[in-house]
Amino acid sequence: MWRVIDYYPKNIICTNSICYSLKLLTLLMAGIYIHIPFCKQRCSYCDFYTRVAPRQINDTVNAIIREMEIRRDYLKDDFIQTIYFGGGTPSLLSAEQFQRIFETLFLIFKIKNDAEITFEANPDDLTPSFFESIHSLPFNRISIGIQSFDDDELKKINRRHTGNEAIAAFQNARNAGFRNISIDLIYGLPLQTKQSWEIQLQKAFELNPEHISVYGLTYEEGTPLHKLRELGRITSAADAEMIDMHLFMLPKMESAGYEAYEISNFAKSGFRSQHNSAYWKMKPYLGLGPSAHSFDGKSRCWNVSSIKNYNQAVFANEVFTESELLSTDEKYNEYVMVSLRTKEGVDMDYLQNNFEFKYVRNFELIAKKHINDKLLIINDKNISLTTKGILISNLIIEDFIVV
Repeated sequence: MWRVIDYYPKNIICTNSICYSLKLLTLLMAGIYIHIPFCKQRCSYCDFYTRVAPRQINDTVNAIIREMEIRRDYLKDDFIQTIYFGGGTPSLLSAEQFQRIFETLFLIFKIKNDAEITFEANPDDLTPSFFESIHSLPFNRISIGIQSFDDDELKKINRRHTGNEAIAAFQNARNAGFRNISIDLIYGLPLQTKQSWEIQLQKAFELNPEHISVYGLTYEEGTPLHKLRELGRITSAADAEMIDMHLFMLPKMESAGYEAYEISNFAKSGFRSQHNSAYWKMKPYLGLGPSAHSFDGKSRCWNVSSIKNYNQAVFANEVFTESELLSTDEKYNEYVMVSLRTKEGVDMDYLQNNFEFKYVRNFELIAKKHINDKLLIINDKNISLTTKGILISNLIIEDFIVV
């Protein structure tokens, strides 16, 4: 049903010139991100562009399909390695709406036959009947926004599911055949203790997901949670408590078989998020939907953050994006910033091959100081954060920024 592209021809004699050409194809891998900006209710910590507007869902799906047609050449002839439905709450879409999006995706783009295709979901949407409705769709990965298994903690951040519903949702995904499941957890929640955090981790390990994303709670300005803190109605965890919870988590993750391949992401062997990894490797991607961002290797563009304005502009063939051409300074800053968050860190060969000497020299001089302070470590030709460095990663990364 779905048209896929086999990346490597099977009946090919691998001469040197052909093998070289095949290697070059790895540079032509790209991703597609589809932003579904709808929720049944807003979480108090969230600052992503989302709205509680169910009547606009179908029109927006139609607009996303139209945007694919308009921007079909953005990725040129790149093979699509990953497709990611994020939000918002993609699990609010019906099977028929997903179906229409996929039909256009596979018609317009060259989707690899082993492409990672993910959708984010709220636990209370993941019923057996929901999975039955989407069983014929090409999803092979799911990311479940659990955040906590504690009902009181969930209420504090205005989540709409319970801990038991989170466990049931995971089991329903397993029963539906998903063998690549990621879950999200948050630490530093209001009134959360280290003991409660240990319970959340243990419950997560009992489910045995392939991937766990873990985020320290942040109080983004303009969110309800931030306003509650400003009013003195809740108290945020102290920095020392946040550090303690993070350090406590690391050996637990390792013992449970999860590799810390990025500051906030942990995976069993072979189950790193391909989509997020492509972001961190600065690979191109097309973002579809209201407020979605895109990157073609040289410039970034972003769609208008308004469902109404986005829908109207797409169907009127009017401009719905803004863009900026990245300077060399900006490319260097982005590369260093995202690379230092990963386990592999900054690849010195990549730095030397893609940036002028002054940028390489700048990095080496600053890195030397942090290596001496045991905040960075050299592994062959890569430089990465130590555990000590991860705890102050923002400050270290800021040191490298060129202005």
